[in-house]
Amino acid sequence: MWLPLLGLLLGFAVGVLAGWEVPDQYSSYLSIAILAAFDTLIGGWRAHLQGTYDETVFITGFFFNIILATTLTFLGVYLGVDLYLAAVFAFGVRLFQNIAIIRRLWLAEWVERRENREKS
Repeated sequence: MWLPLLGLLLGFAVGVLAGWEVPDQYSSYLSIAILAAFDTLIGGWRAHLQGTYDETVFITGFFFNIILATTLTFLGVYLGVDLYLAAVFAFGVRLFQNIAIIRRLWLAEWVERRENREKS
């Protein structure tokens, strides 16, 4: 459980301390790729809590979402349309839905623990 958190913190620290900057022309691609990756991570967390997690679905979804989102962004830049906003909207809605489901699962678990303590 602590290994993913440690990896996240280590990656964040390396990213901040490296001083590496993304050129402006690639910032929209990177931001939409990060949003797609974050959506997949939160979805995987939700699936784990529900007991339906499948590693193959997670890995393929992770890369497919990133590729699809960056392709939409590229196509939008090529056509001169802010097409990446469709991906932002879709991933944003999914993020909020997954977070709401996680909150409900935690709340149900908390209520169950509380009821079990009261019965004891």
